[in-house]
Amino acid sequence: MFDTSRRLSPRSEPSWLDGTDPRLRIVAAVAFAVLVAVAGRPAALGLALAAAVAAAVPGRLSLPLVVRRLVPLNLFMLVVLVSVPLTAGGEPLCRLGPLEVSRGGLWLAVAIVLKANAIFLMLAALVGTMDPIALGHALHHLKLPDKLIHLLLFSVRYIEVVGREYRRLRWGMRVRGFRPRLSAHTLRSFGYLVGMLLVRSVDRSERILAAMKCRGFRGRFFLLDHFALGRRDAWLALAGTAVLALLALAEWS
Repeated sequence: MFDTSRRLSPRSEPSWLDGTDPRLRIVAAVAFAVLVAVAGRPAALGLALAAAVAAAVPGRLSLPLVVRRLVPLNLFMLVVLVSVPLTAGGEPLCRLGPLEVSRGGLWLAVAIVLKANAIFLMLAALVGTMDPIALGHALHHLKLPDKLIHLLLFSVRYIEVVGREYRRLRWGMRVRGFRPRLSAHTLRSFGYLVGMLLVRSVDRSERILAAMKCRGFRGRFFLLDHFALGRRDAWLALAGTAVLALLALAEWS
């Protein structure tokens, strides 16, 4: 039913992390994200970013893809860097005409940028390289709600189907001579496009549900295989614990 060859974040080649337990990778990524989110010292944030970059190396992430996804993130972070120092208040660092740049606001903005990039890279390395089926399987073992897992799996499977339907509708509009302009007709046409896309998506979802029920679906996927911890998992757990301990030491020592 699902394409198991697709990953959430494509890589250039297989990595050492492929042989590790997905449950352990999810727990490690979440623990890292929570610890980085509450950290505030420069040493801790610098160490977190270095650890995230180091995790991306054995993960063998595709560098062009990572850069493409980091660009929009850091464009938004650029807005944070500009706006937060001007609005946070506190001890002034300098003045730009009528505007006052806050020293504390500047550090807060830099900390937000470091946190966002570190968490993104770590999640991309540990979670983003998983097969969607393995991710859903691991989340089930971690006792997350079944409906949430089903929503994730169906989203991964059918987002491309909805995308193809959208492209078919847009092609039909172009064949009929539609050219988008800044006008009421264009806005109305795009409103019809979104409405038709929703109608067709609902219709397709009902047909998919009927087909699944015909095949015996009763609201849950049965798991035939189960994970088992191995030697690689022990090394990953040891490395993750060491990184988290160093982060905690750098933040609260």
